[in-house]
Amino acid sequence: MSASPSSVLPSPGSSAGAGTDTVLRCEDLHRYLGQGEGRVHVLKGVSFEAKRGQIYAIVGPSGCGKSTLLYLLGLLDQPDAGQISINGQLMSNNDDAARTAARGANIGFVFQFHFLMLEFSALENVMMPMRKLGQLTPPQMVERAHQLLSAVGLGDKTHRLGTQLSGGEQQRVAIARALANQPSIILADEPTGNLDVKNSGMVFDLLTRLAKDHGQAVVLVTHNPEIAHRCDAVRPMRDGVFI
Repeated sequence: MSASPSSVLPSPGSSAGAGTDTVLRCEDLHRYLGQGEGRVHVLKGVSFEAKRGQIYAIVGPSGCGKSTLLYLLGLLDQPDAGQISINGQLMSNNDDAARTAARGANIGFVFQFHFLMLEFSALENVMMPMRKLGQLTPPQMVERAHQLLSAVGLGDKTHRLGTQLSGGEQQRVAIARALANQPSIILADEPTGNLDVKNSGMVFDLLTRLAKDHGQAVVLVTHNPEIAHRCDAVRPMRDGVFI
C-alpha cells in the first residue's frame, strides 16, 4: 500500500479525542413492521452501546432483527419506542433534516452489496460523501480520496470506473467511501457476505484496522462465524432481543 492509514487527512466530521469513549447508545428500542394482522414486533426492547476503537458483531438467524437494528442505529429509520444517542446527543426523535445531517457527519456505511455508482471512478465515489457534507475544499477532497484509496490498496486504480474493478476491489472502495468524512461510527451489514474467503479476510482486516487507527466504533451484522470471532465483542440476537 502506498500510504498508511495514519497519513489520511483529518476531516471536520472527526470526533476522535472527544471526552467520552461511548459514541453510540440505544436504549429499549422497539420496532414494528407491517399493518393490521400482519403487524410484527421486530425489535423488543433492545439496548446497546458502542465505544471508540471497538469492533462489535451482531449475529443471529435471518429475520431476528439484526438489519432492522442496524438501520435504526444508522438513523435510516425511526424506532416506535426507545432512544438512540450519538456522541451524547439524542437523535432518534429528531426530524429528517437533523438525522440526515447527523448521519453524514457521524456515520459511515458498508453494505454487502457495495452500492457504488459504477459509472463513476473510484475517486469520484469516495468523494461523494465529502461533497455532500461540504466541509472540505475540492482540492482537499481529492487529496483525501487519494489517500483513502491508497490506504485500502487501490492507489493505482483511483481513476478506474466501478465496472473495471473486481468485487473485492469494489468493496474496498466502499470502505474508503465509508471513511471519507472520518465518522465516529461505521455500520456494516454483511460487508464480506458477497466475497470469497481471501477477499473476506482482506476486507475485514482493512475495515477494522483503519477504524481502530482512527478511534471509530464498528458495528457489523454477519453470518460468518470466523469474522464474528475476530471482533472485540459479539452480541447474539434472536427473536428481536439480545440473548
